[in-house]
Amino acid sequence: MTYITRAAAAAGALLTAAGLLTAGPAQAASRDGFSGNWLYLTVTKGDARSSDTRGTLLLCEPPQGHARASEACAELTAAGGAIDRIPAKQVFCPMIFAPVTVHARGRWDGRPVDFQDTYTSACVMRARTGAVFALDG
Repeated sequence: MTYITRAAAAAGALLTAAGLLTAGPAQAASRDGFSGNWLYLTVTKGDARSSDTRGTLLLCEPPQGHARASEACAELTAAGGAIDRIPAKQVFCPMIFAPVTVHARGRWDGRPVDFQDTYTSACVMRARTGAVFALDG
């Protein structure tokens, strides 16, 4: 009797695990349902484990979903969708350590985008990434 109970429990656990594994791709597939160029952007104050995170979906055909969508889409288009290729602006940023972690996931010109970086301050982030992570306008 104990063997049958253990076997049933193991089979149930395997079915649950299989269900969880198949749920992951379904969620990912629904995000890829957007057409054209799009990125889901997050900005986290502090380190990446902080709970102070803001996010938005940037759609570029037509530009929407972002406080500065037109400008961000134009900068991304000029950089071929590569955030690290956006030309850095020459600005003076105070030397105050207030780290900001940014993350972008999505698709650009049919290719997946997964970008993450931590900057020493929001000023440095804006200088290096232009309008892309300017979520507050």
